[in-house]
Amino acid sequence: MNAPFQNRAAEPLTLPQPYLLFLGDVRDPEFAKTAFGLRDWATDLCIGEYRVAGCTVSTGLSEMTPAQAHDAGARALVIGVANQGGVINPGWVPALLEALKVGLDLVSGLHARLADMPALVEAAEKYGRQLIDIRTPPPGIPVATGRKRTGKRLLTVGTDCALGKKYTALSLWRAMQQRGVDADFRATGQTGIMISGSGIPMDAVVADFEAGAAEILSPDADPAHWDVVEGQGSLFHPAYAPVSLGLLHGSQPDMFVVCHSPARTHILGLDSYTLPSIEEVIDLTILLGKRTNPAIRCGGIALNTSDMTQAEAQAHIAREADRLGLPVADPIRGGAAFDALVDACLDAA
Repeated sequence: MNAPFQNRAAEPLTLPQPYLLFLGDVRDPEFAKTAFGLRDWATDLCIGEYRVAGCTVSTGLSEMTPAQAHDAGARALVIGVANQGGVINPGWVPALLEALKVGLDLVSGLHARLADMPALVEAAEKYGRQLIDIRTPPPGIPVATGRKRTGKRLLTVGTDCALGKKYTALSLWRAMQQRGVDADFRATGQTGIMISGSGIPMDAVVADFEAGAAEILSPDADPAHWDVVEGQGSLFHPAYAPVSLGLLHGSQPDMFVVCHSPARTHILGLDSYTLPSIEEVIDLTILLGKRTNPAIRCGGIALNTSDMTQAEAQAHIAREADRLGLPVADPIRGGAAFDALVDACLDAA
C-alpha cells in the first residue's frame, strides 16, 4: 500500500539570497520574464544583472560580473531566462562556471537541469557550491479526483503565454490582502515559485497528474478563503494547452481573469498562429471549466498595456470595458479600473 501523499506544495524553499540575475544572450524581453518578475516582485533580493555577448535586454539593474556581485553580497546567480523549450545555451556555460568559481550558487527554473550538465556538476563539487533546479515537481502527485473543495479560487488564464498571468495573479492577491481578505498566492511556474518560496512547477508534471497537482496546490480551505492561482500557457496554444487545461480542471476556479496583450497579434514564437480573441478565451474557459466547477465565471480582463502611454491605456481600457461588458484594467497601472476588477472577482456569490 502506498504511503499517504504529503502536500509539499505549501512547503517553503530555502534559496541562497540575494540574487544576481543572469540574462544570457536574450534578445526578446518576453524570454527574460523570470528576471523581470524577480526584479518587480522581489526587488530587495536582486543585486544586479549579468549578460553575455549578444544580449539586448536589460532589467535596468546594475550590470555586474559574478565577482562584483559576490563582493556586493550576492549568494546565487539565478538564470532569469524562460526561453522556448527551457534550454541552457552552451554559450552560457563559461559564465555559469565563472559564477561557481567566485562563490555563487546557481538557481534555475529551466526544463534543462543544471544537475544534468557534467561540467557544472564537476565545478560545483570543486568549489563547494549548490546547483538548484526549481522545476522539480514533488514526488507522489496523485491523479485528480474532481472532488469539489471548500474555499474559493481564482485562476488567471491567457490569450497566449508570457503576457501577464503571473503579474495579474500577484496584483489581485496583494489587493485582496490589502482589503483584509484571507488569500494565498499559489505559484505554478518557476518565477512565481522563486518569488513566493513555494508552489508546483506545473509544466514539469506528467500530463496524467496535472489536474491532481492543481488539486493539491489549492487544498480545502475556509469558505471565505481565496487561493489566487497563477495561470500557465493558453488553452489556444498549440504547444502549451495541455498544462492550461490540467490547471483549469484541477484548480476548479470560481472566478477567472483573462490576461491579454493588445499589442500582440500572433502566438509568441509561432507566427503562423493568430491570437484568439478575448471572447473566444472566455467561452472556451467556461465550457471546459464547467466540467469541475459548473459555477465558474469570468471576473474580467487584465490587459498588458506596457507599450502604451497612460492616456492611450486609459482610452483602450475604457473601450474594451464598454465592448465586453466586463471590468477591464491593467493591474500594474492600478487605479479605479483595477479596483472595479477586484470587486468583480470577489463577487463569487
